Amino acid sequence: MTPFAIAALQLHVSAERSNLEYIRSRVDTLLHLYPWVQMVVLSELAAFGPLKAHAETLPGPTEALFQDWAARHRIWLIPGSMYELHGGKIYNTASVINPEGAVVARHRKMFPFLPYETGVEPGEDFVVFDVPGVARFGLSICYDMWFPETSRTLAAMGAEVIIHPTMTPTIDRDVELAISRATAATNQCFMVDVNGAGDGGNGRSIIVGPFGDVVYQAGHGEEMMPLEIDLERVRRSREVGLRGLGQPLKSFRDRRVEFDVYRRDLPQHEYLRTLGPLVKPERGSRAGLDGPVLWSEAERSPDGAGGPGELGERGGEWA
Repeated sequence: MTPFAIAALQLHVSAERSNLEYIRSRVDTLLHLYPWVQMVVLSELAAFGPLKAHAETLPGPTEALFQDWAARHRIWLIPGSMYELHGGKIYNTASVINPEGAVVARHRKMFPFLPYETGVEPGEDFVVFDVPGVARFGLSICYDMWFPETSRTLAAMGAEVIIHPTMTPTIDRDVELAISRATAATNQCFMVDVNGAGDGGNGRSIIVGPFGDVVYQAGHGEEMMPLEIDLERVRRSREVGLRGLGQPLKSFRDRRVEFDVYRRDLPQHEYLRTLGPLVKPERGSRAGLDGPVLWSEAERSPDGAGGPGELGERGGEWA
């Protein structure tokens, strides 16, 4: 048995003010109640909510606070993510901090949630890190998970646990729960998928085992989820198969086919080019067809000119 204690914190996140003091108090309370916890994970954009105005260069003052907390409690800390300002661009970045308070890795979200998370630059690097004597961990953020290539690459790099902060306030959370289970099963790993509450998401964080089994699933409100996982479950699954059956990682390793779909110059990409631009749909529009946006009389601007008028854009950006 190789035990490791991870606590996921599903906290109420505000989009109107800093959440730092509240996060600090909850981390302090967690470690007071459960001093055996070795790693604490928060949801995506937990520090300030989805406000790009709070973007900081890294290293920066907020990350330094997280480093102090990790060192004081002697824990591994993944404090969700925050908007990073780098080279005049904004990234959605998660830091990994070890029990000495050192930043050992940073992951920039590879797939910003377009067309809604506009103005955020995609990252390009896959990130894994080692907890000595325990396991190798991989890191992804929110929409990254919807692209199975990201998780498969982390598993191929040796990740036995994928840490996945997310901020999902939308009606597709049930789909994400299915993706989390499928990701764990097809990569024979633990999946720690941590959502926020309030402005930070609709909860239902989930921790999944290497058989695709639900170790724990939270409700919609705040929850502390301290759990001990056993890394030998991953190693046994990868040795003899999921429940003694399929061994997907070995089959992937031994494949005869190369996936040309990733080469944009080959015919496999032709259909994708027919799908149209990556933009928000508007009322009255149909995918792939150009046409006027339809407005009812009640939705016309006060001067009768048509369009949204003072109502402004519906949906808007995250920030």
